[in-house]
Amino acid sequence: MLFDKVTYKQMYFKSHRVLLLMDIKTKIGLRIKEIRTEKELTQEAVAFKAEIDRTFMNHVENGKRNVSVETLEKLVCTGLEMINH
Repeated sequence: MLFDKVTYKQMYFKSHRVLLLMDIKTKIGLRIKEIRTEKELTQEAVAFKAEIDRTFMNHVENGKRNVSVETLEKLVCTGLEMINH
């Protein structure tokens, strides 16, 4: 057998351990991306509504840039609070 049989519980703990090892920038970025994609919004639409640059938005989602509390507030309270179509 090429791969060992892995139970759901083992997979959960492996993914949870990976999440715990991520830095805070990556965790925040992944959560923003998760909310954005659930709402079927583009990075461009969220960035425009939050009045930030789209490339900065991409860097935040990918954990490449620090995000200030003020910018995080803009992203969450303004950018991601758009009404679904």
